[in-house]
Amino acid sequence: MTLVIFDCDGVLVDSEALLIDSEMAFLKQHGLECTTECYVAKFMGIPISDWKAQTTALLVDIKGKPIPDDFFKPLEATISRRIEKELQAVAGGFEALSYLKYAKCVASSSSAQSLRSKLKSTGLFELFNPHIFSTELVEHGKPAPDLFLHAALQLDVSPSDCVVVEDSANGVMAGKRAGMQVIGFTGGSHCPSNHAHSLLSTGADLIATNFSELVDLLD
Repeated sequence: MTLVIFDCDGVLVDSEALLIDSEMAFLKQHGLECTTECYVAKFMGIPISDWKAQTTALLVDIKGKPIPDDFFKPLEATISRRIEKELQAVAGGFEALSYLKYAKCVASSSSAQSLRSKLKSTGLFELFNPHIFSTELVEHGKPAPDLFLHAALQLDVSPSDCVVVEDSANGVMAGKRAGMQVIGFTGGSHCPSNHAHSLLSTGADLIATNFSELVDLLD
């Protein structure tokens, strides 16, 4: 192993709980409701553009008419406000990453602006800069392998020498499709009790429940 590729939301920063809670509440207001388990499996880890496209199609079916262009603006305002006030790094991450002996980078479904903002606000930006890769750099987001392959190419590392650290089923699938080993991470506050099983069933090779276990697995 030469390179460790980290997802951001739910692995480095504890943002997924904020995102999932806000998104599910917003969609429920408009008649689209599902269990947290179903929501996490289907939507977590994909680019926001794909999330909007998929939920828009479902909402149009429910409402029987198109939704306005500014439909998601109230949700975006809520998420921005919560992230600004509540976002924290995942416990143990800064210490573990500071001493990690392998090359590392971030490959996230977030926009470049959002990704950098979250890393800076949690003190993690300088641990990865300049190796920070947003889904905006590739044509297809997770679960396609494009972003992970792009990251490996930029650091001149073979995919077979990469390990991906992911908290979502879509991210795990992307890592496996890229020909990389994948460690499923369940240290975020959003992970339900059966999340490890879900990641393993999607293809994760190993599971780490926190950063201490992650470092042990990498070593």
